Amino acid sequence: MIKAGIIGGSGYTGGELIRILLHHPEAEIDFVFSTTRAGKKVTTAHADLLGTTEMEFTGSINPDVDVVFLCLGHGNSSKFLQENTFSENTKIIDLSNDFRLQADAVFEGKKFVYGLPELKKEEIKKAKYIANPGCFATAIQLALLPLTKANKLGHTVHINAVTGSTGAGVSPSATSHFSWRNNNVSWYKPFTHQHLGEINESLKSLQSDSGELFFLPTRGNFTRGILATAYTEYDGSLEEAIDLYKEFYADALFTQVAEEPIHLKQIVNTNQCHIHLHKHENTLLITSAIDNLLKGASGQAIQNMNLIFGFGEGTGLNLKAGVF
Repeated sequence: MIKAGIIGGSGYTGGELIRILLHHPEAEIDFVFSTTRAGKKVTTAHADLLGTTEMEFTGSINPDVDVVFLCLGHGNSSKFLQENTFSENTKIIDLSNDFRLQADAVFEGKKFVYGLPELKKEEIKKAKYIANPGCFATAIQLALLPLTKANKLGHTVHINAVTGSTGAGVSPSATSHFSWRNNNVSWYKPFTHQHLGEINESLKSLQSDSGELFFLPTRGNFTRGILATAYTEYDGSLEEAIDLYKEFYADALFTQVAEEPIHLKQIVNTNQCHIHLHKHENTLLITSAIDNLLKGASGQAIQNMNLIFGFGEGTGLNLKAGVF
């Protein structure tokens, strides 16, 4: 059994990590660090765990754990690592955006590998430090990577993606509280979302002349999940495109190419990404769906942990969707 530590355990991604690790057959939680709830039971933040754990949040760390997950706000992971030291043997999986871009990947001698298993599985297996991808970035990259691998993403790509309110984090804001979000839809950060940087780096690593991305993120009036649609000019047939995707994801445990149009409920509460393709005249429409807190964050972090430590890739991630 490996010992895991969680930094920032009272938020949504920290809570999801606790839920998964409590039932992981190869790992146990050594500590859950929280600056706001130290000394309080974990169930004060995650009431659904009542009867499952008596664990308490702590204000101190064990620097010798086998793996530590950083579930901190963007910009805070680097600060935390400057102020706290872990052993040379401790693997670090960061869920913020601090180390995702190539320009930020080396920090105080630590080289962070971008943790998208469908793209960098072999590098992840050898890594000590992982920069977990963003939720939008995961959904969009998985929708487009097979085209770039085949050098067929040369035209402009238009992307619309709607996300649940948990994507905004546990702290309430003007656009995440119930009264505003319920029965409401709105876009934000048009064409400038921060995840575009990591998406473009991945796509251009496979096709240097891949087309420009126009990404419009949208707030949905639900709590979990991302449904992304991307469309672009495509010269081949739909059958050829489907074959490209099935070949690219042939060995991807958690990414499936669906024959029927997809919807959010089939992937919420799972670590799956489901993809569907549709062709209209010379335009290819790719739809992808993920749970933003699992495949878009904590589930993918566990997937990366499994790869690093040589466990089965899906260990602890046999999760059930709630389809009705």
